[in-house]
Amino acid sequence: MKSEGPAQNRPGERPVTFSIHTVEKIGGTSMSRLKELLDTLFTGGRSGADLYGRVFVVSAFGGITDLLLEHKKSGAPGVYALFANDDNNHGWLDALNRVAEAMEAAHGAVLDNPRDVSMADDFVRERIEGARSCLIDLQRLCSYGQFRLSSHMAVIRELLSGLGEAHSAFVTTLLLTRAGVNARFIDLSGWRDEGEYTLEERIRDGLKDCDIATEMPIVTGYAQCRDGLMREFDRGYSEVTFSQIAALTGAREAIIHKEFHLSSADPKLVGEGKVRKLGRTNYDVADQLSNMGMEAIHPKAAKTLRQADVPLRITNAFEPDDPGTLIDDQPADAPGVEIVTGLNVVALEVFEQDMVGVKGYDTAILEALRRHNVRIVSKTSNANTITHYLDASLKTIRRVERDLAGLYPSAEITVQSLSVASAIGRDLNGLKVLTRSLAALEEADVEVIAVHQTPRNVDVQVVVARDDLETAIAALHDALVASPPARIACKAA
Repeated sequence: MKSEGPAQNRPGERPVTFSIHTVEKIGGTSMSRLKELLDTLFTGGRSGADLYGRVFVVSAFGGITDLLLEHKKSGAPGVYALFANDDNNHGWLDALNRVAEAMEAAHGAVLDNPRDVSMADDFVRERIEGARSCLIDLQRLCSYGQFRLSSHMAVIRELLSGLGEAHSAFVTTLLLTRAGVNARFIDLSGWRDEGEYTLEERIRDGLKDCDIATEMPIVTGYAQCRDGLMREFDRGYSEVTFSQIAALTGAREAIIHKEFHLSSADPKLVGEGKVRKLGRTNYDVADQLSNMGMEAIHPKAAKTLRQADVPLRITNAFEPDDPGTLIDDQPADAPGVEIVTGLNVVALEVFEQDMVGVKGYDTAILEALRRHNVRIVSKTSNANTITHYLDASLKTIRRVERDLAGLYPSAEITVQSLSVASAIGRDLNGLKVLTRSLAALEEADVEVIAVHQTPRNVDVQVVVARDDLETAIAALHDALVASPPARIACKAA
């Protein structure tokens, strides 16, 4: 990538910091308001050279990836899921037609020029028909006994994922070009590319001829590579692409544009007038938020930025004059709770009287959870009981329960739907957050089922009933953020 800064680093070297450009990501929900972003984000009163020095990584338009794969929340099958279980007379073909219609509706809502609309329609038609032919040919091939469809499904998932980002990046480039911006479509999806690339090689090849001083690269959030992004990151792939681009190009700053500010709590739960924009926090807090299902950024993407010494900024895409929240490795100026959030979990408790002094129980439980791809939020144990608080469907946990019951027939295994409310901050030392949390929940008449706090002292987790989660978050926010306690001095030993 061309720049006015020092020469680009050679492979294997640490990235050279040009200090003149940013790498910025736009999520799917914000992309659905692309027309508004033209004035607030892409141009925002800029002109000439001020428009450039920015690389944009875009997600698919809102809802498109759900139609291509499966619905992220409800699990409703998309093209991929229907193709994987094709027992309903090619239902995936109808689903692929629905994707094409949704794509055309998405770009039809943001493009005004008939020629641009026609070009976008042609783009969708070419990609959708290409995917359709590929899947039909694969089905035909796998009708022979020597070939197994299951061995190709990971590649199919990658292929389908790239369609959404390629479409949105192409449409964004058309919109910006029509507005007089020298935008450049960078397709990292590997469409009809016969080469084998690592992620780093794919990114370097895609950006090698770009001059960020005079061009605005619009890059697909999905990048096809040898190892496959979705095998490890699944739907978090766009943030991984974004962070790798920022690290490899030595960006001055990595920016994620959302449709809201990173705030001290959900304003719908605690009230608009009570929430505070974080303003500044660190990667440790970002990791805790990810653990609670409130991703500021994918943990692996955060690690990449952290190791490359690239600060991350979270902004509201529709408030361009607000600097948002900066995330780096700097410690807090003073202790304090920064954010209160919560997550619905399933508690899996294994009680075995013979567990005392016997090794192997925890290993077996972890192996069952790994086998069923279950994410652990938190865990506790004592002499004869191990409890895991899990982010997974009850149906999946029941499968784990059956495995463990077969392994430990004399154990008592219980499964319960609960919630975890968490108070998080860079530094909670001297604030008695656990004590104050319990007092606040007692006053709010919320029964506490369990509490967790580690010596690192960056979060406190309180386990409550599902119906009490919203009340618990509001009570903790009122006690710890809206009315923070004075710091309590630590006595010397």
